[in-house]
Amino acid sequence: MTATPDSGAFDGLRLRALTKEFASFTAVKSLDLDVPTGSFFALLGPSGCGKTTTLRMVAGLEAPTGGTITLSGKDITHDKPYQRPVNTVFQNYALFPHLDIFENVAFGLRRRKQSGVEQQVSDMLDLVELTTQARKKPAQLSGGQQQRVALARALINRPEVLLLDEPLGALDLKLRRSMQIEIKRIQTEVGLTFIHVTHDQEEAMTMADTVAVMNQGVIEQMGSPSELYENPRTTFVANFLGQSNLIEGRLTGRSADLVTVDMQGISVSIPADRSHADGELGWVGIRPEKVLIGDPGEELDAPGNSIPGGVVTDASFVGVSTQYLVRMPWGQELQVFQQNTGHRKMFRAGDPVELSWRPEYAFLLDHSQSADAGAQKVDAS
Repeated sequence: MTATPDSGAFDGLRLRALTKEFASFTAVKSLDLDVPTGSFFALLGPSGCGKTTTLRMVAGLEAPTGGTITLSGKDITHDKPYQRPVNTVFQNYALFPHLDIFENVAFGLRRRKQSGVEQQVSDMLDLVELTTQARKKPAQLSGGQQQRVALARALINRPEVLLLDEPLGALDLKLRRSMQIEIKRIQTEVGLTFIHVTHDQEEAMTMADTVAVMNQGVIEQMGSPSELYENPRTTFVANFLGQSNLIEGRLTGRSADLVTVDMQGISVSIPADRSHADGELGWVGIRPEKVLIGDPGEELDAPGNSIPGGVVTDASFVGVSTQYLVRMPWGQELQVFQQNTGHRKMFRAGDPVELSWRPEYAFLLDHSQSADAGAQKVDAS
């Protein structure tokens, strides 16, 4: 599901060298992308990365500066929006307030004078579990119910591709999480291609089969959610998807299976297939939940990379886990997330500790990239 050179017929959505330039900047830079038919695909990235512009070009709402868009082998680059077998679900739902739910969903079929409207709408309301709400107006429904009406209204037109533009952004956190599962269920049942644009990492990873992480108009990395999280190839992806400890190191050896790195005077090993550094210097990466914390000299269940000399500077109890900041001898604070299973000792600020992690969980990134790239500030909204 990666971007590939043209190789014969492709029945999904294909973007080639897709570019969008505005007066002062380039929003999308020569993008190549293949989205297979029937997949749930997410374009993930921060505001201004080009993901919504890409979606709008696929929908026909924005004209590309260059490149092509093909769907099922047909060039639709310059087709009008209504000529494309594509529908879009927006964050604000765009429901007709004067029509009840049944008529909102039926609108597209009635406009095209299709037959069998009653049965099709009933089936679609059943799919989105809103049969009992059919004669209510949109204003009488909750945000989550309105979102499902918008989905039903788009799906009843049987588009080849359904575009979802930040569809859950207006919902509160708890409802958003339940709707993530709901939309994934609907996509599985109908079997259509869904392309979902979001800045929310959890949303993309919960719902999509394939995630493309965008940054400044290009795709940084694309793959399954677990692949992107466990084996990021850039510091931007490592920081944007979750949190990472990135520690400066110097490569000291390479073999077919392992790369060895002098990390602040400590020799650590990293699997060769998780090493993405070209030069002599690199960033050793480890996710906070993969780090074990213990008393100095304690035998930790993570043979391989043991890092002594830490001091806890902060301990935050967050229910399922305790999140530690540990200052290391070279001055850097590392994050450690420890599950609150009741089997591990709890540490306090000022406690001396030792850290450890299994080599197979670490990754190595190129030192030419900023260690802060992609790091997200807490959003209070």
